[in-house]
Amino acid sequence: MTEQRWLQTFAAARPNGGPTQARLVCLPHAGGSPSFFRDWPQHLDPRIETVAVCYPGRQERFGDPVITDMHDMSQRLAAVLAPLGDRPLWLFGHSMGAAIGYEAARVLWNTYGVHPAGLFVSGIAPPHRIEKGDVHLQGDDAIVADVLDMGAAESALLAEPEFRELLLPAFRADYQLIESYRPTDTPPLDIPLTAYYGTADEDAATWIDEWARYSVRSTVTMPFPGGHFYLQDAAPQLLADLSHRILAGTQGEG
Repeated sequence: MTEQRWLQTFAAARPNGGPTQARLVCLPHAGGSPSFFRDWPQHLDPRIETVAVCYPGRQERFGDPVITDMHDMSQRLAAVLAPLGDRPLWLFGHSMGAAIGYEAARVLWNTYGVHPAGLFVSGIAPPHRIEKGDVHLQGDDAIVADVLDMGAAESALLAEPEFRELLLPAFRADYQLIESYRPTDTPPLDIPLTAYYGTADEDAATWIDEWARYSVRSTVTMPFPGGHFYLQDAAPQLLADLSHRILAGTQGEG
């Protein structure tokens, strides 16, 4: 699969046409798409390039076979991201995307020798706390109910019959991927790790501090008001923090 089909770049006007200092790769939640991050350049420092991942089976990739296995997803994604390592490369993932980001970071280093500058995880407990689930084995109504309960604005399309049949295969694939995910017993990463979460998101907040075991470097946890999709309302504050951490890390200040 070509890089162009996996990645979408959202450009922001850079002051004086200055160069990109870092890249932020954004990995969507289950059922999510690159459009979730479309407005992020409005709040990120313009020196940071925003690149969003498009998993198979959505948007321009509706015809591509979906991926239901974490190992397959992380291997294929890392192969696409490796050429982006010519600039400081930061990974941000929300919910399922955070687990994919963690696994892809491991593959980038172990297979391609690309050392991500840092990993941001959002709205998810650490890998060893992710419980095996069976929602993907249940009927369509169970998946739709669970998705709508999470509160993603874009998921409201599932309530529309004309979109439901089109979108459900990607949601089911993503649920299977994360519900069957079991992390391998490997050494922790050697990169800074920041874990964001909504204070009302019990699934993440209960275990968020345990992300510290996944990096030998500094690990920061940061709460925001709200539930699982706290970042829909807190985007300006979240992205201000991301900008600070990325530029400080890129310039060797943190």
